Amino acid sequence: MKVAIIAANGGMFDAYKVFNIATAAASTDADVAIFFTFEGLNLIHKEAHKQLPMPPGAEHFEEGFKKANVPPVDELVGMATEMGVKMIACQMTMDVMSLEKSHFIEGIEVGGAVTFLNFAKDADVTLTF
Repeated sequence: MKVAIIAANGGMFDAYKVFNIATAAASTDADVAIFFTFEGLNLIHKEAHKQLPMPPGAEHFEEGFKKANVPPVDELVGMATEMGVKMIACQMTMDVMSLEKSHFIEGIEVGGAVTFLNFAKDADVTLTF
């Protein structure tokens, strides 16, 4: 199976959605790629992914995550990397935001929409967050 995910939003809930699905798919030996664009780049930024914003009024979820032993986002990012999830940072967005590959976690690829589309063209599942 092949799973293609677009991460265009950069909050805490977005990170959990993206990385939970990516790691779940990878655990079934699926070929998984995530294309990070615009605010979604926060999910793989070396610093930003450690302090993602929680939606206003949803602070009680943090307690729930701890009680349910849900790993923090930085652990999920590491798990996805270890499981071979392909992570593509959008070159155009990086250029617009004056970001370099060095601003992001190890192991990412930098590419444009065509790079992602080449992967996603025959994906079994395509999701956007």
